[in-house]
Amino acid sequence: MGCFSSKHRETQNDGGERSFPISPAQTHVVNQVPEQSKPQTPTRKPTNQQIPTPSANPISARGLDTILGKPFEDIRKVYSLGKELGQGYFATTYMCTEISTGNTYACKSILKSNLISQIYEEDVKREIQIMQHLSGQPNIVEIKGAYEDRQCVHLVMELCAGGELFDRIIAKGHYSERAAAGIMKSIMNVVQICHSMGVVHRDLKPENFLLSSKEENAVLKVTDFGLSEFIEEGKVYRDIVGSPFYIAPEVLRRSYGKEVDIWSAGVILYILLSGVPPFWAENDKGISIEIMKGETNFKRQPWPSISESAKDLVRKMLTNDPKRRITAAQVLEHPWIKGEEASDKPIDSTVLSRMKQFRAMNKLKKLALKVIAESLSEEEIKCLKTVLANMDTDRSGTITYEELKTGLTRLGSRISETDLKQLMEAADVDGNGTIDYYEFISATMQRYKLDRDEQVYKAFQHFDKDNNGYITRDELECAMTEYGMGDEASGKEIISGVDTDNDGRINFEEFRAIMRSGTTQPQR
Repeated sequence: MGCFSSKHRETQNDGGERSFPISPAQTHVVNQVPEQSKPQTPTRKPTNQQIPTPSANPISARGLDTILGKPFEDIRKVYSLGKELGQGYFATTYMCTEISTGNTYACKSILKSNLISQIYEEDVKREIQIMQHLSGQPNIVEIKGAYEDRQCVHLVMELCAGGELFDRIIAKGHYSERAAAGIMKSIMNVVQICHSMGVVHRDLKPENFLLSSKEENAVLKVTDFGLSEFIEEGKVYRDIVGSPFYIAPEVLRRSYGKEVDIWSAGVILYILLSGVPPFWAENDKGISIEIMKGETNFKRQPWPSISESAKDLVRKMLTNDPKRRITAAQVLEHPWIKGEEASDKPIDSTVLSRMKQFRAMNKLKKLALKVIAESLSEEEIKCLKTVLANMDTDRSGTITYEELKTGLTRLGSRISETDLKQLMEAADVDGNGTIDYYEFISATMQRYKLDRDEQVYKAFQHFDKDNNGYITRDELECAMTEYGMGDEASGKEIISGVDTDNDGRINFEEFRAIMRSGTTQPQR
C-alpha cells in the first residue's frame, strides 16, 4: 500500500506495498499509494523461472549504465533464484540459494529500466552503502552482496524466515504490556544503533520488522533501508518520505532530522497497545492533517486500562516538536521499557482483534494492488517515465502546476483540468504549490488505480472467480498463491478481518472500503 516517498523500496516481506512518494507501501502500505492504469485484463508478470538473463531481452538505454561502478556479473553463476517473496514498483524479491554452499538468502532485484533518473540510481547505491555500513549489527538484516547485470541490480540479503512482527503477535493470541515493552526495547535498540552510527531510517513501520526464524526466541531485525540517509551534521532534510500512518509532522513541514524515527516508533507503540494507529482519515492527505494536529486520543478503549507509564512514554515519543521529543537513549531508560512499570496482565483481547483487522486490511490491499498494477500497459509506464525525466527542466526536484499541465499536454495526455488540480492537491502535502516527482508518481498511480471504481471492480472480479458477487476464502487463497503471498496469511484470517457483516465473505462494498486506504478504521 502506499506511502509517501519511497522511491524504490521493495523488501523481502513487502510484495508491493511501498513507501513510494505520497502513499504503498503502503505501503505500503497500511500505506497506500494510488496507481494509474488503463482498463484491460490483468496478465501475470514473468515467474522466477522466467527472469531475464543478462543476455536476454532488449536492453533499455538506462540498462547500459553501470550503477555500482564495477563490471557486470551474472548472479545466476553464484545463486539459484527461487520463489518470489515480494514485488513492488521497482523491484522483485526472490528466495535464492547460494550454489556453492546451499545456504538460502533473499535477493532483491531492482530493474534498472524503472529507475527513471540518476536520482533513483543514487538511492540504490546509498541503500547498499548504508546496509554495508551497518553490517554486523544483530538487529539489522545483513547484506550478503550486491551484483549488477545489464537489466538489474541485485541485493542478496539475510533471509528472515520468521515473518513480520505483528503476524507473530496475532498468531500467539495474547500478550501483555510487559511483552510490548520487550518488543519496543528491541525496536529502540535498532533506532539507537542506527543513530549512533550516523543513519536515519526514515521508514520505520511494523512491516519492516522481521523475525530471523520461526523459533520462539527469534531475533527481531529491521529491514528496508531504501529511504534511509546518512546523518550529516547540521543538514536539514526536506523531501517527504515515509508511510502515511507513521510519518512525523516535521517531515510534512519539510524540515527534519533523525528525530523522525522516534515518532514512527511511537506510532508502532501506540498500535501495540491499542491495535490501531493514532491518526486516521479518509485518505493520505487527511491522515497528514491529523498528524499535524497531533491530538493523541487516550480516552477511547483500551487506554483507560493501560498504565500511566505506558501513556507517558507514548506522549513523549509523539511530541509534535522534535526538539522536545524524547531520544532513543532516553526511551531505553524509561521505567516502562525497562519493565519496572509494565504490567504482566494480558492486554484486552479487543486490541488483538483490531490489530488483526488492521493487518488484514493492509494485506488485502497489497494483494489487490498487485492485481491492479498488472493492468498497466507498457505505453502508460513509458509515458509516465518520460514525464518525470523531462518535466523538471531546471533540475530543481519539484514540479509546479503549470509544469505538470504543460508536460502532460505535450505528451498528449487527455487528463481534465479538474483531475489535474485534484492530482496536484493530493500530492502537495505542505500546500506550497509544488510537488516533487516522487510524490507525483505516487499520487498519479493512486488516483488512477484506487480512486476509480472501474479499476477497483476489475480487481474484485479477478478474485471473484465464479462471478457470484462475493470473494470467498478459497478464492482469496487461490489469488494469494498466484501472487506469491501464500506464506503471509490465510484467506480466513484476511476475510475475518475485513468482513464487516460477518457472513464469511467479502462483497464489493466491503472490498471498495478497504481500497479507500485509511477510510475504514478497525471497529472499536
